[in-house]
Amino acid sequence: MIIDLKRCIGCNACTVTCKQAHGTAPGTFWCQVRASEEGTYPYATKKVLPTLCMHCENPTCVHVCPTGASYKREDGIVLVDSERCIGCRYCMAACPYEARTFDFGDRSGYFPEQEQTSYEAMMLEQHVKGTVSKCTFCHDKLEAGGMPACAQACPTHARVFGDLDSEELQALLKRGAYQARPDMRTNPSVYYLPK
Repeated sequence: MIIDLKRCIGCNACTVTCKQAHGTAPGTFWCQVRASEEGTYPYATKKVLPTLCMHCENPTCVHVCPTGASYKREDGIVLVDSERCIGCRYCMAACPYEARTFDFGDRSGYFPEQEQTSYEAMMLEQHVKGTVSKCTFCHDKLEAGGMPACAQACPTHARVFGDLDSEELQALLKRGAYQARPDMRTNPSVYYLPK
C-alpha cells in the first residue's frame, strides 16, 4: 500500500470504514489517522499520518510470538490466529508501529446507555477476549478480488493498494516514497509519499 500524504486530508474515512468492516470494540483502532501541528502561529500547519499494520517483510511481531499465533502468509500479509494467541502481548511490545491492540473484553457497545445493536453484537462476537488483533489488509476482501476497506473508502484516493512490482506502484515509489522506521529493518509493505 502506498499512502500519498499530499492527498490525505485527515478526514478519518479510513478509520470509520475499518471499524465498520471489522466491528472492532470501542477504543480499538486497526487503522487511524494521527494528527499533530507543526510550526508556530501564524505559520502553524496540521500534519496527518495515517497508520495501520505495516505487514512487514521481516515482522518482529512474528519472531517474538511464542505460540505461532502471529504469522506471515505467503503473500506477505501478517495475521493473528486468535485460537493460538495466549494474550502475552509480546507482539505488541515488539511492533515498532504500535499497530496491534489487545481485546480486554469490552462489549458495552458504542453507546453504553443503549443496548447493543444486532450488528454490534454480531461483529463483537468475532473478536476473542484476551487476544491481540490488528489490521488484516482486509484479506477476505482481497481473496474475493476486492481491496482493503480503507483504500476503497478514501475520498481523495490517497491510498493505493496493489502489487509493488506493478507499473503503477513502481511509478509512485519513484516519486520519493519512504517506509516508516527504516531503522528497525522490518521492510514494511506500506509506503508514504511525502507531502
